[in-house]
Amino acid sequence: MQSPNHRAQSTEEYIAELKEALGRNPDCGTTHYNLAVALIRQGALDEAVHELKEAIQSSPTLAEAYVDLGGIYFQKGDLEGCIRLNQEALKVRPRFSVPYGNLGFAYLQQGEVEEAVQSLEKAVAFNAQFIQAWATLGSAYFMQGRLDDSIGASQKVLSMAPTFAVAHNNLALAYFEKGDFQAAVHHCDLAGTYGFAVDPRFLEIIAPYRSPSDRS
Repeated sequence: MQSPNHRAQSTEEYIAELKEALGRNPDCGTTHYNLAVALIRQGALDEAVHELKEAIQSSPTLAEAYVDLGGIYFQKGDLEGCIRLNQEALKVRPRFSVPYGNLGFAYLQQGEVEEAVQSLEKAVAFNAQFIQAWATLGSAYFMQGRLDDSIGASQKVLSMAPTFAVAHNNLALAYFEKGDFQAAVHHCDLAGTYGFAVDPRFLEIIAPYRSPSDRS
């Protein structure tokens, strides 16, 4: 197994090689993109932004470059920029599931639930194994009051990833609203077990529905 220092050194060497290659061929969009990905892994986001913009300019049909640039904008809190770039990605690759998933998540952050659902449904239509999109769709359905659809989406997640904590939390909320308090407690506990920070207010609300052994 390589040591962390060796891995970091290898990354530096890889970045240096890519920069060298760009010195010889500055218009290679793929090289700009690969350099951006390496820089993102290093946390050098501003440099990565520059390289992704160069990648897009050199290769306007490189959908991944729009997606990754949108991801950086999302990290910086620019939801509108994130949305715009993922929409651009779909213009060049209309059946690309990842931008639809990203759009759904961004729309949900903005409180635009209808738009989120539309995008997320397309994400899972183009990639039925898109776990994160199914999980976010479960949240969006819940926000619409579509409890059975929320449960179905969350169960789809757990069929692929049984320890996916967000899906367990979504199930806890949906089952509670449906009055299935035993199932709600069960999935609430699993959400916490698998690392989800369950809302303390929900823990208080659900506490009376625990069995006496659970409360002791």
